[in-house]
This record gives sequence, structure tokens and C-alpha cells, in this order.
Amino acid sequence: MELQTSGAASNYAASLMNLKRFGQAKVVLRKAMPVARRVLGESHDIALKMRLFYAAALYQDDGATLDDLREAATTLEDTASTARRVLGGSHPLAISIEEGLRESQEALSARETYVRALANE
Repeated sequence: MELQTSGAASNYAASLMNLKRFGQAKVVLRKAMPVARRVLGESHDIALKMRLFYAAALYQDDGATLDDLREAATTLEDTASTARRVLGGSHPLAISIEEGLRESQEALSARETYVRALANE
């Protein structure tokens, strides 16, 4: 039963992400991720997807703070490591997580550059 519930929560979050409702996706995932990790385990594909979706909701949000971008990058660094170890580097989910990691790092770097430029004005 918990597998179905976690899968449904993950699918719902993915739908919210597609609609660019990042705030709502974060709320759903903050509640569902601890349950999925406890019941399914840290390395289950649904738990990994939830972490990917959560990080994406953080860094894709136009209102993301610098802390949000840092959290997204950190989350994806950890998730990518787990995905490579468990699934292998050529698995589609591992590849998606790596792509998300690159995107989050780019967003973080751009924001840090912007903040430094503002500070120097």
C-alpha cells in the first residue's frame, strides 16, 4: 500500500512541476519524501525521483532564494551519488538526476554572480 501511495504522491508532484506550480509541489514532497524514505528506503527509485522533483521545484522557481538554490544543488549532489551507486551511471533516472544537478549548479552560479555584482555596485 505504501508503495502505491508514494508512487501517487510522486506522480502528483510531477504533474504540479509540469504545471509550474513549484510551491505546491514542494509542499507535497516535503510531506511525502520522509514517508517514502522510511518505507521504501533511501535508494528506491520513487524516493530518488521525489528528491529530484523537490530539488527541481527549488531551483526552477523564479522566486528561488540563494538558500533554495544551494539546497537544490546539495540535494542533487547527494541524490546523484546514490543513483550512480544503485542504478549505474547509464540508467535514465541517474542521467536525469545528473542533468538536474548541472542545471541547479548553473542556476546557483548565476545567482551568486549576480549577488556579487550587486554588492560591488
